[in-house]
Amino acid sequence: MADPIPAGGTAPQPSLISYTHWMYALHAASALMGVFTAAAVVTQFVFGIPSIIAVVMNYLKRDEARGTWLESHFSWQLRTFWFALLAWLLIGLFSAPLVLLLGLGIVTWIIGAFVVGIWIIYRVARGWLRLKDGKAV
Repeated sequence: MADPIPAGGTAPQPSLISYTHWMYALHAASALMGVFTAAAVVTQFVFGIPSIIAVVMNYLKRDEARGTWLESHFSWQLRTFWFALLAWLLIGLFSAPLVLLLGLGIVTWIIGAFVVGIWIIYRVARGWLRLKDGKAV
């Protein structure tokens, strides 16, 4: 399979494609730990060591991906991580005052964490499948 080359861009190195697979694997590991442990997916994804390592890896090699179709994957992963963190903060911000109202905050947090967790799993799966197919996200 030939790697697509964006207009004016270059083909990525095979090692960078493999590197990107590893970042998706680390994000997926964090999400799965959230599914199979007592932690919520969003909490494990944002604060789990595998995802934090993937974000650091992303920033370390981001410049190498510039101008290739992998650039979209690097941005996709970073946006997923930072939007998940923002969502986690907003869920906490809105549910905390509701705790005083007959436990509504706990229900709000559970629903919010579930929705964001599904969104995270979707983003990781969609991005990784596009990478497997050699396509930009």
